Amino acid sequence: MTNNTVDGEHFMEHFMADTAKPLDNRIEIVTPENIAFQYRLAGPFWRLPAYLIDVGVRLALVAVTILVFILFGFVNLWALGVLPLLISWFLLAWFYGGFFETIWNGQTPGKRAMGLRVVQTDGRPIDAMQAVLRNVLRSVDSMPFFLDVAVVGMPCYQVGLISCASNSRYQRMGDLACGTMVVIEEKERLYGVARITVPAVLNLAATLPTDFIPSPSLVRAVAMYVERRGRFSPGRRAEIARHVSRALVDRFGLPADTNDDFLLCAVYHRHFARSTEMNDLAASDTEPRAATSPFTHAGDNALTEPAVTASAPPGEG
Repeated sequence: MTNNTVDGEHFMEHFMADTAKPLDNRIEIVTPENIAFQYRLAGPFWRLPAYLIDVGVRLALVAVTILVFILFGFVNLWALGVLPLLISWFLLAWFYGGFFETIWNGQTPGKRAMGLRVVQTDGRPIDAMQAVLRNVLRSVDSMPFFLDVAVVGMPCYQVGLISCASNSRYQRMGDLACGTMVVIEEKERLYGVARITVPAVLNLAATLPTDFIPSPSLVRAVAMYVERRGRFSPGRRAEIARHVSRALVDRFGLPADTNDDFLLCAVYHRHFARSTEMNDLAASDTEPRAATSPFTHAGDNALTEPAVTASAPPGEG
């Protein structure tokens, strides 16, 4: 990419490469078919809420079995009521996670609620053996089992925490033994046109040349950036945006200290705001029609999200 040429495809290559950097806890896995998948790894603090939800579900199920035990006691069948209580406790303690991760493709109720999933280290779904084994080995990760003499039996998970901190994929001992890892599910969504309200971006958009028509590749790259910029810190936004913004600064004759993030947002606003106005003028009906990105397929308008507000990085604007 030269100083006077804006190459959107080159920018998208940099954008997708940057999103896989370890700074964002992302990894890229290339399959034998040479297909690359990106995953965002789930660390201990992502997994803790899911674990607590699963503990709550298990306690609720145990409470049900205790109620059954009490009901048996009302008819003087205490011995018979002990059997379902012990069986349920054993199954919930050792096979709760393995059962759900097998039938729900790597998810327990807690993981599903938090948007997490267990996959193999090569990106493939886990099988039943891996699901059961990694949960059985949780007893190793939960060691030691007490904080002090007064709280005997409480798992501290120090082994699991040390294991997660010792490798780049946050794998506990059960994951290392089974070749699995926990990732955050990021579902692809269709977006409408983002509404830009930051005054600095609007002012910058007003200074852009009126005859500037971005190439299709640049439009696609800028739209992808604006839709995903909320996932990144201000520093990462600037790092990603500069790949194309520096060429735009030279082309438009803007000051060298122009905010790279704001400039791409300004180009996005100028292009899609103009497209929205043209659509409104061409509309044959009187009811307002939502403006949609040109990258959504026909008929997908019902799936677009409401307009979002682009926020300014802290300390800027």
